[in-house]
Order: sequence, then C-alpha cells, then structure tokens
Amino acid sequence: MPSPEPRTTQPSALSERIVARDVRLVVLGQGYVGLTLACESAVEGFPVVGVDVNADRVAALSRGEPVIAGVDAGLLDRGLADGRLTFATDAEPIAEAALVFICVPTPLRDHQPDLSFVETACDSVARHMRPGTLVVLESTTYPGTTEELVRSRLESGGLRADEDFLLAYSAERIDPGNREFSLRNTPKIVAGATPDATRVAVAFYEQLVDKVVPVSSPRVAETAKLFENTFRHVNIGLVNELAMLCHEMGIDIWEVIDAAATKPFGFMPFYPGPGVGGHCVPLDPTYLAWKIRQDSGRRFGLLDLAQDINERMPGYIAARAAEILNEAGRSMKGARVLILGVSYKPDVGDVRESPALPTMRALVHRGADVRFHDPFVDSVQVNGSTLERQELEAGLAEADLVVLLTPHASYDLEHLAARSSLVFDTRNAYRGERPPNVEAL
Repeated sequence: MPSPEPRTTQPSALSERIVARDVRLVVLGQGYVGLTLACESAVEGFPVVGVDVNADRVAALSRGEPVIAGVDAGLLDRGLADGRLTFATDAEPIAEAALVFICVPTPLRDHQPDLSFVETACDSVARHMRPGTLVVLESTTYPGTTEELVRSRLESGGLRADEDFLLAYSAERIDPGNREFSLRNTPKIVAGATPDATRVAVAFYEQLVDKVVPVSSPRVAETAKLFENTFRHVNIGLVNELAMLCHEMGIDIWEVIDAAATKPFGFMPFYPGPGVGGHCVPLDPTYLAWKIRQDSGRRFGLLDLAQDINERMPGYIAARAAEILNEAGRSMKGARVLILGVSYKPDVGDVRESPALPTMRALVHRGADVRFHDPFVDSVQVNGSTLERQELEAGLAEADLVVLLTPHASYDLEHLAARSSLVFDTRNAYRGERPPNVEAL
C-alpha cells in the first residue's frame, strides 16, 4: 500500500515514490481524457480514484460498463482488473492523494472560454489537498490559465504553490478511436510552474508515456496545444475552400491532393469534408484567438477566415446535395435524404460539434425529409426534434439520396452503392473506384 502522504513538498522524494508506485492518484473528470489517464495509470500499477460529478457515469464505470465514447472497453477492463482503479462522486479522496489531475471540460459559451468546470475542480482540490501534492491541469485552455487562475484558486485553501504543493500543466493529446497512436506512444508535453514541479511531473508521465517533452513554462505548453489544433483548423479551411473552387472549375480535388502529396517534402495532405467536429479542433483555436484579443487587442485574421470557411461547409454540402438531385431530375423539396454517419469521426460514437448536425439542419431547411443511420449513435437532435436511427437496409431502399458524411469501417461501400439510387460521398471513401451513381465532393 502507498505510504501516508508527506506533510512537506519534497520533489526528489516524491519522484522516487512515483517510480516505486508508492503514491495514490486522483483524476478529476471521467470523460475520455480523464478515464484514459485513470485506466492507464492503474494498469501501470498506481492506485487511482476517478472522480466525476455524474453519479450514473460513476456507477456504470464501477460496473465495468464502457459508457465513454472513444475509450476502449478493454482498457477499462484492464484498469479495473487488479482493483487499483475505483470511482467516486465526491472529492474527499484528494486528501489521500499525492498526485491530482484535473481533466474536466473547457467548453465555449457565447464564443468565449468557459472555465467554470476548472474553477469548480480547483476549489475541490483546495479544500482537500494536503501539503506535498502535485496538481496537474490537463484540460485544454488559453495561455496563462495554470499560473494565474488555477494557482490562485488552489491557494485559496491556505497552501502555497512551490512551498506546499507543486503545480504543472500537460495537455491531453488523445485521439479517440485511433488504433495507431495511444497515450503510450504519443509524446507528452509537460511544464511545471517551477523546475521542481516539471521534474516531478516528468517523472510521473515517464511511467506512462514513451517520450516526455518538458518545456520552459505552462504558457508554452498551453499555447502548443492550441497551436496544434489551430494548424489543423486553418489547413482544413484551406482545402475546403479549394474543394469548392475546384468543383466550380470542373477539377477533381481528390486527384489534386493525391498528386500534390507525392512531393516528399514541404507538403502535408489535408482533406475536405462537411466541416470540423469533436472536442478539440472546433473549440481550441477560439481559446487562442480569445486570448490574443485579450492581451494584444488584435484579431487572429487567418483563423477567423478558416472558421468562416469551415462553418459554411454544411450549407455547401446541402447545396451540392440539391444540385445532385436536380441533375437526376428530382427536387430537394420532399426528397428522402439518408445521412450515413453522424459522429464527428469514423468509428467513434461522439457527436460533439459534429458537422453532420448543421448539415442535417441545412437539408431540412431546403425541404428534405432527412433520416440517418450511424452504428454508434441511437438518436440526434435536429431543429429541436429527436431523430431516431433508421434501419440501414430500409433507409437505403427508400432514400432518393444517400449522403455519406462519416465513413465508418462497418459500412460496405460496394453494397451501399448497389442498394442506393444516388450517393453523395463527402469524404472520398470510394477513392477512384466510384460507381456511376456515386458523386464525390
């Protein structure tokens, strides 16, 4: 069993105890980030308590039910296997922990950062934390959050950073559903508020991750995380606009991308589609743009343009769908349109910020009778109404147009084309082997 937690901050001793697995962990927030960290830590031999305010989620996870989209059921099973991983709804276990990780959501509210979940988590840590604790923020946020907001909230409990506890930042880099890159083989950027905090945080993450990358300050680490997804957002915006222009010029955008990608240097392929979705790409760049405006008064012009393009893509998809129907002698008004895949990425049942939802709204606005199928999603909300998943074979047979938005691996493309009247492939799932009734973006 781990030893009682120390009453003073002793970085070298804490690092040694981490290597020896002689520490308890608490992970606040059991979404895909927090649950993955909790499970992986338990698998590596650490006793872990995963804390979440959602009692139903805690009960389900305690029973071993994989209720979090993007977290593999096998990982949860391994985490629970030896009894090291438990779950709770209250924050009291923090009092017995040497390491506390804050992995709570950081959504947007009215296009501004909402750090209320981080603030609540910090207040819970401040009430229960004992001297000698390392606190790590993993939630994605704007530069300065760790050393300003988090530090002040933690110190409200009477303990002082660097003197009584250590503080660090290490943003998550988990890609839900990615079978190639996991927590273990994705490099982890780590920065403490002090060199001692950095050393202890690095000592912990080295137990879970093959490569740990320490940087000079939490502000650098926070900005690096935002830059990663801003880079993706801007390049997706670029290729989406090029896709629209290529269609107008009668040029196959997919052949263009494949040709450009043969260059072995100076080019990285990005692919067009109905927009951007998920927990990171649509949100993280806004955090960076907001902070830039706060600190410098300047707009992030390139990002603003990319966001405008990507937000227009659902409407563009609806317009192209109407065009495809029109060319076949049919009208969008009253047409049955079957959406295939409503999650934001293949093989994950997560609809957060999914571009499929505004695409469906745009189709409804044009008068279409919209249905959907997704093997991972039972129902979605469109214009205030609940749409239930349709049975696939019946949906294909009845649809005037099938719009493939998210090409899940379980979809048999050849069968879909054979059973459908018209298919609009927005993701180039058919590649160069498109049947005559399949139209590409």
